[in-house]
Amino acid sequence: MNAVPHKNLKSFLTDAVRWNLRGGIAFQIFRIFLLFGMGFGIYAYSFQARFGLSVTGMNDIVSWGLYISNFTFLVGVAAAAVMLILPAYMFHDPGFHRVVIIGEGVAVGALVMCLSFIAVDLGGPLQAWHLIPGIGLFNFPSSILAWDVLVLNGYLLLNGLVPAYILYSHYMGRKADERKYRPFVFLSIFWAFSIHMVTAFLYQGLPARPFWNNPLMGPRFLASAFAAGPALIALILAIIHSTTDYKIDRKVFRKLRLIITISAIVNLIMLFSEIFKEFYFPTHHSSSAVYLFFGMDGHNSLVPWIWTSVIINLLATLVIAFNPGKDNPKVLLPACGFLFIAVWMEKGIGLIVPGLIPSPLGEVVDYLPTWVELGVTLGILCLGITVVTWLIRTALIIEQRYEGAD
Repeated sequence: MNAVPHKNLKSFLTDAVRWNLRGGIAFQIFRIFLLFGMGFGIYAYSFQARFGLSVTGMNDIVSWGLYISNFTFLVGVAAAAVMLILPAYMFHDPGFHRVVIIGEGVAVGALVMCLSFIAVDLGGPLQAWHLIPGIGLFNFPSSILAWDVLVLNGYLLLNGLVPAYILYSHYMGRKADERKYRPFVFLSIFWAFSIHMVTAFLYQGLPARPFWNNPLMGPRFLASAFAAGPALIALILAIIHSTTDYKIDRKVFRKLRLIITISAIVNLIMLFSEIFKEFYFPTHHSSSAVYLFFGMDGHNSLVPWIWTSVIINLLATLVIAFNPGKDNPKVLLPACGFLFIAVWMEKGIGLIVPGLIPSPLGEVVDYLPTWVELGVTLGILCLGITVVTWLIRTALIIEQRYEGAD
């Protein structure tokens, strides 16, 4: 296939914008909702920028709340793209090769959200300068958060540049040169594991917080990520399959179900192992777990939250594992959605907040996010969904034209 001479990088970017501004009424309404969400997020953040973190529900005891909860969970969603990259590029699975670019788009959107949550958790915009090496006080290598920022930006670069090169080659009407991007693909595979392990080390390396000071933290982060991430990707693929001409092979969904099943079961085994450790012979190190699962001194706001998460997680895993509808999407896709929500509940608020309660002085407080935190979070989520939508829409149009012309 010959390259198209009148196309270049400028037309590539122009066409990408033009394609994303088109769409039916439903898509335009969806886009307006995202814009409204981002606008509301900016409005909410203006209060935080003016008054600082005092307008959030966080305090001296609960210094990490909704922002860091979402950051922790979304790092896993970003890392889960490796579950498509491995079979696509290493084992040359043709089904995964067609959808791997969608997984990488999801990873880029998740990373944009991760970095945004870190930025807003710093309080005001001036503090965000400290995330830039050479300008702010980056505290590298002593700060694990600095390591996290570096690996996240590196992974964002890898997941942005490799698909961009492949798409640009296909846009130009030529096959991408595998020798140019393959080394970076292998690097991104190892990098995907490292971003979630480094995030786990943020918590695992704090001996004064026994709820997090757990050797299972890193492996469990990976297991939950490889369950929730592919569950979200399966839902996105199902939407693409039913609303566009880019059809997804059923074998891809079956293989994703296998990945989700194994990861979800391993995640549950580790969860029950932690529960056994905390409650079979409880010590004062079990205080956070007691607060989370049963409440403490009349403070029990997280008790229904965590039990709901555990029950939904268990039921969704059973449905996906036993496959009662024989690959019926009306059964499996809702189960994937519930599994995703359950992991978000447990790995977000259910992990971060109880790790800070009770305080080293034994104080117990309940944390409830304010409207400012909820508004900023909504804005960041809408920003991430917008990024994913733009990337996937561009990728699908280019890939469809490339496949049609091949």
